[in-house]
Amino acid sequence: MKPEKLCLKQIFIVDDDESVCRALSVLLATYGFTADTFNSAEEFFRAVPNSIPGCLILDIHMPGLDGWETLQHLFVSGSSRPVIIISADKNEGLQEKASKGGAIGFLQKPFNDQALVDLINKCKN
Repeated sequence: MKPEKLCLKQIFIVDDDESVCRALSVLLATYGFTADTFNSAEEFFRAVPNSIPGCLILDIHMPGLDGWETLQHLFVSGSSRPVIIISADKNEGLQEKASKGGAIGFLQKPFNDQALVDLINKCKN
């Protein structure tokens, strides 16, 4: 069942795993979202200025800037873009760390599709 109201139609996915980017992009398209994918935080920062609205889905473990450094950089730069952290890491403290870092949510891979869509829909325009 597709949600009736989508808060942010533009989604940015930053994950060094191309298959995750592809799968999330296809999934989100079925819910009416537009997804742009990036294989690194550096690539994302070069392409997307803070002024462009959208929700960011961000993996933790990546070469170069990891998810935590990326999250910190976003907020230091004045970005108000909502961020959802995703990770295959099983560390129990990650959800709390993501919340303290300013993320609107944390999902452990593999995660439920509806859980992701629900988090995106919590974002404000």
